[in-house]
This record gives sequence, structure tokens and C-alpha cells, in this order.
Amino acid sequence: MLRKQLKRGRVVAFFADLPTCLVGMEACGGAHDWARRLEKLGHKMKLIAPQFVKPYVKTNKNDAADAEAICEAVSRPNMRFAPIKDAEQQGVLALHRARLGFVKARAAQANQIRGLLAEFGIVLPQGIGNITKCLPTILEDGENELPGVVRQLAARVGDHLKELGRRVGELEDQIQRWHREGEASRRLAQIPGIGPMTATALVAAIGDAEQFKNARQLAAWLRLVPRQHSSGGKPMLLGISKRGDAYLRTLLIHGARSVIRIAERKAEDAQHWLMQLIGRRHKNVAAVALANKNARIVWALLAQGRNYQSGHALLAA
Repeated sequence: MLRKQLKRGRVVAFFADLPTCLVGMEACGGAHDWARRLEKLGHKMKLIAPQFVKPYVKTNKNDAADAEAICEAVSRPNMRFAPIKDAEQQGVLALHRARLGFVKARAAQANQIRGLLAEFGIVLPQGIGNITKCLPTILEDGENELPGVVRQLAARVGDHLKELGRRVGELEDQIQRWHREGEASRRLAQIPGIGPMTATALVAAIGDAEQFKNARQLAAWLRLVPRQHSSGGKPMLLGISKRGDAYLRTLLIHGARSVIRIAERKAEDAQHWLMQLIGRRHKNVAAVALANKNARIVWALLAQGRNYQSGHALLAA
């Protein structure tokens, strides 16, 4: 009915004059902000992952063909849509992304210090804590034949390493405060293998858990279920894929690894099914299985407003 190209500053004014309608948009940078703005005007917003729009592009890629493909995709009855995040959710996720960036920069800086000193025959033990502990002693040692310019450089990058660690700590304190104030986040932290960092990231990323029909859909959204390559009625299950939110998946799997490490030391306190799985499969497989189970528990706690109860399935039986 209408094909119209709009500048960024004219989009809100254009939709303000339209009657209430369904608006489809690719889930890209700034999409959540536009979705919140247009929802305030009374429109119904649907965000679609770009890979679900691509099959509906009929010709070469251009803006008009992309818009037509989005219009076609948003009308499909079985289309899957991305959840719209509010400003607070995006703010918490921004803290997590900034912290992750500082953590990566801190690891890179530590490796650079280790490599620079190794060129002069000074080998440091592994671990960032050992670098900050040993570096002052190395710089004060006048018998290690370290050139003066390298001493100054090592002191400078050592200060940068400490500054990165301080910034990581500040962001973690902010996340901890948000966790203590959030009732849903505190409930998720009761699950073994999920701490404040994972709980806050899950609450901020998922939002309303009822948008998922069941727990398996949430686990599939996190790509913690096997990939399928089935044909002719013959099912074939592969490993997990790299699609989905890699950050959330990493947090859940690392938390599962900590549970497995404790379970090996205290087998009497571990879950029976987990010890059986560790006995017959690799630990990485068991970690992904436990992360999958924890993701399903997360859905149950968020969607049903319940608290975590250890051994709930056995009690129900």
C-alpha cells in the first residue's frame, strides 16, 4: 500500500500519524530503542532475527527488498521473534558487556607483560595475581640485567593492569548491587552453578520468561540443545551450535563446571544423575547437560514465580 523512505529524524513523526498497526523490524543495533518508542505510540512491535528474514529476500539485496522481506516474514504464523528489552535490562547487559571487555583487556595486558619479561629470561608463574605480586620485586631487583627502558615500560603496563583490575571490580560491584535489589535475580542465584553474575545476565536478557512456551524453548534459545541433521525419519543429533547468546551460554557452562568440580570432591553431596553421567561421558558433555538443566530450572523459576527447591522432581514423584 505504501513505499516510503524516511530519514532517521522523521520516523517517529511518521508513525505518530499512522493508525495502530503491526511493525516488523530486524533485531539489530538500536532496534530495542525504536521498539520502545513505537510501542509508546500504540503500535505492536515484532523484532525478527536477520537470518529469519534472509529467505524472504526475492532478488538482489537493497533497502526496498529488505523491507518487503521483513513485511513477508513478520506475517508468518510460525515465525519466532526476539524479545523486546526495556531500558533497565539493556543497562544491566551494558554493564556485563563492559566488564567482559575489561576482563579481556586485562588478560591481554597480563600476557603482554609475561611475554616482554620472557624475552629477557624472566619467566613469571601463570595467573594474573602472580604478575601483580611478582612485578614490583622484579623491577626493584638490580641484578636481573633488565634494561632501564624495559623497567619503565614494565612499570607503566603494570599500572595499566592494576587500573583494568580496578575497573572490573567497580563494574562487578554495580552488578552485585543490582542483584541484591532484584528479587528474580536472587531467586536464580539459589540454583547450584548460578551466581550473581549469571543470574543478573539471565534476568536482563530473558525479561519475561512467559514469552517462551516451555523450558526447552529457553534452552534452545541459548543453544544448549543438540543440533539436528535428520532426514527420512532418521533422527541424527549433533553437538551444540555457536548460535544464540554466547555470553549467557558461557556463564552457564562455567557454572556447571564448578558444580562438577565440587561434586568430584564431595561425591556424597552430588546429584545421582550427574555422577552417573560423569562416569560414562566426558566432563564437557556433563557440563553442557547440567547447563541445559539449569536453563530449564531458570525458566520454571521465572515463569512460575517459584523459589528453587533441591530435589523437586523426586519430591513431586
